[in-house]
Amino acid sequence: MILLGFDVEEFDLPLEYGKSISFDEQLEISTRGTQTILNLLKQKNVKATFFCTANYAVNRPDIIGQIVTDGHEIASHGYFHSDFKSEHLLQSKLVLQQISRTEVTGFRMARMMPVDEAEIAEAGYEYNSSLNPTWLPGRYNNLKKPRTWFYDRNVLQLPASVSARLRFPLFWLSFHNLPLFLLKRMSGGAYKKDGYLNLYFHPWEFTDLHDKDSIGIPGYVARNSGDALTRRLADFIDWAQAKGYPFARTTDFCNTIKNKYQEAIVLPLWAAK
Repeated sequence: MILLGFDVEEFDLPLEYGKSISFDEQLEISTRGTQTILNLLKQKNVKATFFCTANYAVNRPDIIGQIVTDGHEIASHGYFHSDFKSEHLLQSKLVLQQISRTEVTGFRMARMMPVDEAEIAEAGYEYNSSLNPTWLPGRYNNLKKPRTWFYDRNVLQLPASVSARLRFPLFWLSFHNLPLFLLKRMSGGAYKKDGYLNLYFHPWEFTDLHDKDSIGIPGYVARNSGDALTRRLADFIDWAQAKGYPFARTTDFCNTIKNKYQEAIVLPLWAAK
């Protein structure tokens, strides 16, 4: 399976580069990108998971409703994108469930930062997709962490996909900067080795980010943003579907893993009787 995840949040990235952007602008840019993604997924008949901050959901419940109506999954991305407290884990889950009228079982920490797994479990999440098992200078070094799914505190950990060799990250920035033929080659190798891909993006990437004076985004992020990224993801989806790789919501994939995991425990016990 290929799992497409989209982190729907307040577009606060310009603040990291010393640029001022109003909250209304943050919401508008993220909303515009989300609508572009929803249109693309509908065209390709692909279901995905949207990791949403509760702050975004409270302000744009109509978009949350559209995501659910289109058959996609709502998961938590915390309460605020740039502020985290442990109590936000449960608070965001409850708010998102109330607004979406669906069960929220998954979590992804903003910026893929570390989070206490005991607190994730206590908040009632079934899976956590907050690990990028690679090394990014100035961000994190997870080369010693598992590169594929594993359990911790009875919570399924679902790391972002990396290449089968060297752990090159197959994440959003790769879609901006790598030649597509190389990205497909590495993705195909990881899929064959792992049996799935876990890829993540942000809706604001699907808007034009080239106005550096206004939002201050560096070139390696702005490259192939907006329509160019939409075309790239569409091309990637076409390639994957031609290969026979199915797309799924993250919760559906996790349910298959959970069933296999439970069978692996139960069957030996049954056979011993």
